[in-house]
Amino acid sequence: MTLIAPQWLLLLAAVAVLAVVYLVAQRRRGDYAVRFTNLDLLDKVAPKRPGWRRHAPAAALLLALSSLVIALARPATIQNVPRERATIVVAIDTSLSMMAEDVSPNRFDAAKDAASSFVDLLPDKINVGLVSFNRTASVLVSPTDDHDSVKQAISGLRLDQGTAIGEAIFASMQAIDSVPAGNGDEPAPGRIVLMSDGETTAGRPDDAAATVALERDIPVSTIAFGTATGTIVVPGEDRRINVPVNEDALRVIAEKTNGTFFTAATAEQLKNVYADIGSSIGYEQAEREIGGWFVAGAVGALFVAAIFSLLWFSRLP
Repeated sequence: MTLIAPQWLLLLAAVAVLAVVYLVAQRRRGDYAVRFTNLDLLDKVAPKRPGWRRHAPAAALLLALSSLVIALARPATIQNVPRERATIVVAIDTSLSMMAEDVSPNRFDAAKDAASSFVDLLPDKINVGLVSFNRTASVLVSPTDDHDSVKQAISGLRLDQGTAIGEAIFASMQAIDSVPAGNGDEPAPGRIVLMSDGETTAGRPDDAAATVALERDIPVSTIAFGTATGTIVVPGEDRRINVPVNEDALRVIAEKTNGTFFTAATAEQLKNVYADIGSSIGYEQAEREIGGWFVAGAVGALFVAAIFSLLWFSRLP
C-alpha cells in the first residue's frame, strides 16, 4: 500500500495526544476512587464495576479517528483492473492526393467526417485507436474508450506527401497489440477501418500487410474516397496532376483479410464492421485509491462506540 498524501498522517499525533489525555484522566479517576476508604460500603453501593467495558467506547472512537486520518492520506494499492479489449483502429490517409475535390468538399474532409461519424456509432465499451498515414504511418491515439479524444485527433489531421497503406495496416495491428492481455494471453479481438484513395507509393506493400492481418484474424475494412477523374495542384508548382482513386487495391485488401470494401459507406453498413467483434475482458495493473475502506471502517467504529456506550452506560460517548 502507498500513500498519495502522507502529510495528513501528522494528525495521528493529535489522536495519540487524545489517547494519552484519556489514560491520564482514567488514572486520576482511579486515584480518586481509592480515597473512598470504606471498601465494604463501596461494594454495596456499586457492586458491579464496568471494568474493561468502560474503555471500549473510547477505544472505538480513537480507532475511528485513526481510520479517518489514514483515509485523508489517500492510501492506494496496485490492482488488476478489468478492461474491455475489443478494439477498432481507424486509419486515415493524409497524403496530398486526398486534397482532390472530386468528393465534396474534398476527399480529406469527407474522410474525416466519415471517421468522426463512425466513432459516434461505436458502443462506449469499444476501444478506438487512430492511425494517420502518408509516406509513413503513426499511431496518433492508442486504443481507448475515450472516443472524444479520438474525434479531436481526427479534426487535427494534416496532409503530407506519400501514401503507405501497408505501413498503416502494420501500425494499426501494433496499436491493437497494446491492449492488455486476456485469459490465456489470447490476442485482443480487433478490426481495422482504413480510409484512403488507395494508391500505395511508400513503405511495405499492401499484400504483405494483408497477409499478416489475415494470419492474425484482424479484418481490414476499406473505404475508398475519390473518382477516376480526381486531380490536385502540386504544392509549390503551377501544375495539376491526375490522382485517380484505386478502388481495386482497397477491394483486394478487404477481401484478403475478410473485411468489407465500401465506396460510399452508410451508417448502417459501418455498424456491420463492429457488429461481430464481441467482448473480451483483459486486465491491466493500475493504482487505485482505497481510502473509502478506511472511511467505512471509521463509520463502523463510531457505531460500535455509540452502541457500547448506550448499552452499558445509557449515554452516547
